[in-house]
Amino acid sequence: MQELRERIVADGEVIGRDVLKVDSFLNHQIDPAFIQRMGREIAGRFAGEGVTKVLTVEASGIAVAAAVGLALGVPVVFAKKKQAVTQQGDLYSAEIFSFTRRESVHITVAPKYLRPEDVVLIVDDFLAHGEALSGLVKIVRQSGAKLAGAGIVIEKRFQRGGEALRAEGIRIESLAVIESMKAGVITFG
Repeated sequence: MQELRERIVADGEVIGRDVLKVDSFLNHQIDPAFIQRMGREIAGRFAGEGVTKVLTVEASGIAVAAAVGLALGVPVVFAKKKQAVTQQGDLYSAEIFSFTRRESVHITVAPKYLRPEDVVLIVDDFLAHGEALSGLVKIVRQSGAKLAGAGIVIEKRFQRGGEALRAEGIRIESLAVIESMKAGVITFG
């Protein structure tokens, strides 16, 4: 998506060799019209898959997932990073490690929101090492639902998470793929 590449170059900040800060439009301050366009683009790529639910993990994936759900006309479910007192009984769960936050978290989804008859599209803002996406795939498999694939806003291909998941047969559609980056230079694939 050319518009996304342009926004990354104009507004993104490379920190170190592996962190891309895009908090001015994606994951701290949100540009709603731009989020909606990205959501329509991801939805269009999966339009023929019969998606019945969009799944993401809190928090920064929620805005894009909501835009995708709106475009597809389906509910959005987000995995919680901390179990709330309102979540009782059995839960689908997975352990993931956040490289950005440098911590492991236990994500959960209530079974009443993901059913075996569902066709699930996972949506997230970033794909780097693949931890969050792998955890969400585990949750979909626990539910017995069909996985349509994953729609990703920005994939950092050089961190190889997408490669491993594609090798498992998971369809991944990324709006912008970064092959390499360093301060002042971002190379797209």
